[in-house]
Amino acid sequence: MPRFTRGFTPSFTPKFTPRFTAALRALALPLAALLAVSAPAPAQARAEPKAPKEFVALSDVDPTILQEIRYYTPHNFTGHPVDGYREPLCVLTRPAAEALHKAQRSLLRRGYTLKVYDCYRPQRAVNDFVEWAEDLDDQSMKGEFYPDVDKTRLFEDGYIAEKSGHSRGSTLDLTIVKLPAVPTRPYVPGEKLVPCYAPKDQRFPDNSVDMGTGYDCFDTLSHTLDPRIQGAQRANRLLLKDTLESLGFVNLAEEWWHYTYKPELFPDTYFDFPVSRRSLRGH
Repeated sequence: MPRFTRGFTPSFTPKFTPRFTAALRALALPLAALLAVSAPAPAQARAEPKAPKEFVALSDVDPTILQEIRYYTPHNFTGHPVDGYREPLCVLTRPAAEALHKAQRSLLRRGYTLKVYDCYRPQRAVNDFVEWAEDLDDQSMKGEFYPDVDKTRLFEDGYIAEKSGHSRGSTLDLTIVKLPAVPTRPYVPGEKLVPCYAPKDQRFPDNSVDMGTGYDCFDTLSHTLDPRIQGAQRANRLLLKDTLESLGFVNLAEEWWHYTYKPELFPDTYFDFPVSRRSLRGH
């Protein structure tokens, strides 16, 4: 038997008998079947749910309403962009959007514009809120959004819940801006936080008229008719409230920014399609 050195290719080709070849084939067939069964199936992208045809982008109904979708950004009580917000887009049921358009026409005549902070909110975003609330070590945004509330009480005090009316599509968070609107600078993660109930010229800048607190302020001062809110701040809250309620919206008493259009198209359904134009395609 000759010895082969590394890199040397033998000049002969091994020959197998027909019986040996048949035996190899018989062994290969069950082996191939076993590999086919044990091999993992190719991963498939999860099909995202789509919005029902009754949902629209607010900008398609009224492009003049300002949009500052906070949960698309890290400037919210969680400190991170919230799951499910693929675009900074306000999505609503059509009746709610059309009623909001009427409110905007009324306010424009008085030198104001509406600005929305949040509209339809997918269930996955609500789940993100719940997960954040259960993580008691994450207190990064406490200084602004819940300075006087212990995070262990967020569920008990009603600031966080496992379901939200926003997921039904007819609820939104909004404010009023005096025209001409001055742009609001972006939040810089890690910047010094100021309590949401501080005087307007001290808290994070917002082109909203002074409502007495910032948006998403976890404090009883956010109650729409809190008696401590007086003067121009109370007048601003009442301007928003009277304008919207005259068109079928109902305010949540604990949050000056929170309104639901009644009757709701989907009073018992909590949707989970992402906030994006793609969710609305095909309408």
